[in-house]
Amino acid sequence: MPKGIYNVPTAYNEFVKTYAPGTPEREAVAAAFKQMFNSTVDVPLYIGAEEIRTGKTKNMTPPFDHKHVVGQYHEAEKEHIEKAIAAALEAKKKWADMPWEQRASIFLKAAELLAGPYRAKINAATMIAQAKTVHQAEIDSACELIDFLRFNVQFMTQIYSEQPISSEGIWNRMEHRPLEGFVYAITPFNFTAIAGNLPAAPALMGNVVIWKPAATQVYSANVIMEVFQQAGLPAGVINMITGNSAMISDTLLGSPDFAGIHFTGSTGVFNDMWAKIGQNISKYKSYPRIVGETGGKDFVLAHPSSIPAQVATALTRGAFEYQGQKCSAASRAYIPASLWPEVKELLLADLASIKMGSPEDMSNYMSSVISEQSFDKLAGFIDQAKKDSDAEIIAGGGYDKSVGYFIQPTVILTTNPKYNTMCTELFGPVLTIYVYEDAKWTETLALVDGTSSYALTGAIFSQDRYAIVEATKALENAAGNFYINDKPTGAVVGQQPFGGARASGTNDKAGSILNLLRWVSPRTIKETFVTPTDYRYAFLK
Repeated sequence: MPKGIYNVPTAYNEFVKTYAPGTPEREAVAAAFKQMFNSTVDVPLYIGAEEIRTGKTKNMTPPFDHKHVVGQYHEAEKEHIEKAIAAALEAKKKWADMPWEQRASIFLKAAELLAGPYRAKINAATMIAQAKTVHQAEIDSACELIDFLRFNVQFMTQIYSEQPISSEGIWNRMEHRPLEGFVYAITPFNFTAIAGNLPAAPALMGNVVIWKPAATQVYSANVIMEVFQQAGLPAGVINMITGNSAMISDTLLGSPDFAGIHFTGSTGVFNDMWAKIGQNISKYKSYPRIVGETGGKDFVLAHPSSIPAQVATALTRGAFEYQGQKCSAASRAYIPASLWPEVKELLLADLASIKMGSPEDMSNYMSSVISEQSFDKLAGFIDQAKKDSDAEIIAGGGYDKSVGYFIQPTVILTTNPKYNTMCTELFGPVLTIYVYEDAKWTETLALVDGTSSYALTGAIFSQDRYAIVEATKALENAAGNFYINDKPTGAVVGQQPFGGARASGTNDKAGSILNLLRWVSPRTIKETFVTPTDYRYAFLK
């Protein structure tokens, strides 16, 4: 048991390294990339203390070089999922009772491993598996995941320290127990940090987790498991499984011990899971916590007072960094007619200078999209825009999947503010722009708010403070993360807690105390020091 009231190390945001030519970090990640790209790994299921290899495997191939194999992962059968449930519940017996500072130490150690000896490996893995440039890998798989681990520990102590008042003769206490059962974590391909945080956040609070990473991210997920093991995470606390998604979810959501889901992915999948949980609600020992961050159709809106160079830069970075595959990527933009000629000129000049290719070449700004399925979907939207009378492709429009799934950064100009690509989530390097009349600023605010069912991120640009105030109010429900004179991407843990509402999720704000509160069940304890021995109150005497 604890013998003190401990202060954890003050959380701080990990410094982003530059990877400039000649720097040690550039040389280290280049060496790690070369070694890992030219070798293969065999990724098992991690269930309890076992590494299970089922023999039913799928190859892992870099999306920028899809004929090259860097390993294989093993797929689970239903029996393995049931085994994972049993292993998690067995591990919970000790893990839930472990003193909080010991749990904190494990995840703080994981952060330091990522900051030091594993930095090059986790970044190289993300570059290979998810086609991220070295900069995008650094801000994600190193820095953001480190930040999640450090700040979550600090947020945990804030939760534990919030206590009720006590009146004379009694002591009121509040404990924050882990949930009864296991948490199911489902993570996406696009952020290694999300893949690490979604199982780690509930585990930090004393929960046990069954984690299913995206098939296209298993390669770097395997490195996360290695880091957790090296940090001393006990077996069975986080169990990593891969396989048929429907079978896995049906098995886990059908268990009476299902206690919650921590999800990042598509809105449709999340809706299906919510419905399934509702159908199963009478099975569960307690009402499950449902936490999800889903889709987005993120916007940039420029006021006539905006500075064109700032708007153009925000569009280039916001729409095309990591091939537009960020949940927060700028996908639709509204530019006033008076500024459009200059914004267009600057934007097209930017795009003409962008290089694409393998992340191993660190002069490339972009690489491939994640999969053939994504490539084919995006190519279909581009081909349709080439045919439509109310759309014009003014940049890009090319694509090639002979070696990797490469799509040029593409800009569609539309005369229809409800054109398909203004409304539909694409998740790729395609930006659609609508030019509005300067005098219709207020009407355009309503248009931005009403065009999409999503409400994840959005950005406004203006030098007019009255316009900023008006837009901030008018768009209060249109984005859970709202940016003024900045691109709509790049949320930092502890600074801009991330999440949206409407069809973008439950807005439980990863990277804040709000998210961790979802993974505990409070219990109030009242202790009376001098207990009454006569039932009669004073008014009866």
